[in-house]
Amino acid sequence: MTLSSPSDATATLILPARARLGECPLWSVPEQRLYWEDIDGRAVHRFDPLTGVDESRALPGRPGSMALTPTPGRLLVAMEGGLGFLDWDDGTWTDWVRLEAEGRGNRLNDGRTDPAGRFWVGTMFDPAADNQATGSLYRVQPDGTTSVMRTGIGVPNGLAFSPNGRTMYWADTHRDTVWAYDYDAATGEASNERVFLDFATLPGRPDGACVDAEGGYWIACVYGSAVLRVTPDGVVDRQIAVPTLKPTMPAFGGPTLSTLFVTSIGGGGSHAADADDPEAGGLFAIDLDVRGLADPVFAGGPG
Repeated sequence: MTLSSPSDATATLILPARARLGECPLWSVPEQRLYWEDIDGRAVHRFDPLTGVDESRALPGRPGSMALTPTPGRLLVAMEGGLGFLDWDDGTWTDWVRLEAEGRGNRLNDGRTDPAGRFWVGTMFDPAADNQATGSLYRVQPDGTTSVMRTGIGVPNGLAFSPNGRTMYWADTHRDTVWAYDYDAATGEASNERVFLDFATLPGRPDGACVDAEGGYWIACVYGSAVLRVTPDGVVDRQIAVPTLKPTMPAFGGPTLSTLFVTSIGGGGSHAADADDPEAGGLFAIDLDVRGLADPVFAGGPG
C-alpha cells in the first residue's frame, strides 16, 4: 500500500474541549465511542463522533491512562498511584491494585494493554518540569500481580505493541528517545532493547503512541505541533501538522478504524495556558488511508 503524502492528511478540531491535560484516547469498537482523559481535570470523557456529544465522569484523582475490559463501559484506569475500575453507566469507582507508595510525588501516566491482556503502565514525578527520574515501568498481570520492569524514568510514554505482538515500544519524554524490544506475549518478557527513534532532529518531544495495521508507529510530538508515522525499521515516512503546540496521544477509531484521534494539552493545571493557542486542549481527527487495530482488552480484575 502506498501512503498519501503528508499534505493529503489534515488534523481538524472536532471537539473544542479545552482540556487541561487531554490524554489517552481509546476507541471502543462495541460502543463506537472514543474514551479520553483530562488528567488535571480529574475526569474520563466519552465522545460520540457521530453526534458530537461528549460526556464525562469525575474521578477522585488524576487518571494517567486506561484500558478496555470485556464489559463495554467498564474501564481499567491508572489513577494517581494505583489501578481501579470505572463503571461508566453509574460513575462507580472501585479501587483495585496499589503500585506507588504515598508521599513519593509520583503518579501513573502512560499505559497500554498487551496482546495477552496484561497492562503495562509507567509512573512519573509530578510536576514533570522538576525533571526528576523517579518513575518506574510496571507490568500488571490479569490477577493483579505486579512486576517492576524498569526504574529511573522521567516521563513514561509511547507504549505500543506491533500487530503481531512481537515488538514492544516505549519512550521516556525527558530522554527524547523511543526504544523497541523483542516481546514474548506468552510470558510478558521484553528483551533486546534498542533505540528505535531519537527525537534530537524531530519536532517537539515524544509523547503517546499507537500502531496501525501495517506496523506503522504513530507518535504525538508534544511541543512540536505534529504527529509522526514511523516504519518498523525506524524511518519517519509521514509527518502531519496538528494546529496546537502540544498534541499528546493518537488513537485509531471510527467505523473502519481509519480515523486518527489526537488529544492535546490546554493548560490551566500542571501546564500553563497559552492565549495564543486557541485550539489547545481540543480533540482532533485525521482521516487516513491506513487502518488501525482494535485495542486488546485487559483480561483481569477483581471478582
